[in-house]
Amino acid sequence: MLTRSIPSLFTLGNLFLGILAILLAIQGEPRYIDYAAILVIVGMILDGLDGRVARMLNAASEFGKQLDSLSDIVTFGVAPSVIMYLVVLHELGPWGIVVTALFPICGALRLARFSVQPGIPGFFIGLPITAAGGVLATFALYHSVFPPLFLPIGMIILSFLMVSRIKYPNFKKVGVPRAAFWITPIIIGAVALLAYRFPSEFPKIVFIPLVLYAAYGIKKSLEKSWRQKAHKRRGKRLGRR
Repeated sequence: MLTRSIPSLFTLGNLFLGILAILLAIQGEPRYIDYAAILVIVGMILDGLDGRVARMLNAASEFGKQLDSLSDIVTFGVAPSVIMYLVVLHELGPWGIVVTALFPICGALRLARFSVQPGIPGFFIGLPITAAGGVLATFALYHSVFPPLFLPIGMIILSFLMVSRIKYPNFKKVGVPRAAFWITPIIIGAVALLAYRFPSEFPKIVFIPLVLYAAYGIKKSLEKSWRQKAHKRRGKRLGRR
């Protein structure tokens, strides 16, 4: 019974970080908002581990899947949106509220669709909320680097990608040997230490692959669309001959 509960502990840890991120953000101090964004990014590590640990321990269940979705909407949907609102979106008045609400709404739709339509084996349909939330948290952390309009526009694009039909590779089901289970606490400890010692540099390590992941899906979708259009044009030309 204890063994089967271990994956849910990772999921609840992810949820706890999301709640803590919201509480830190609403303190209003820039330092706490930065910490809140970092907690969202650390939550990604736990989210990536819970499923792998469940498969490694043969403890995967429908309960765990639903708990994971509910945790994700808080940590990677609501928390990054609240952080972004406090950082920049509050300056946009009612439009800022709309954009703030749009992101977790699209995330909830994405998770609900995944629950009833798992999609294509080896792929996600739509950008996973975990990746979208991680990118958004990093946007908030480095908001001073970006032009003012980039952040709300980027947030809208991420919202669209979550509910789109674009395919993204699913790396969550990459197996981990049972013998490697003891490494998991070491990974978590190392990540926590890096986040604590290098809070300004740690998110950059996560941000670059996440942005490339989001761009990869867009690139593949555009290439597929161009191929389909080229195929139709060739068909029309052949039909006229």
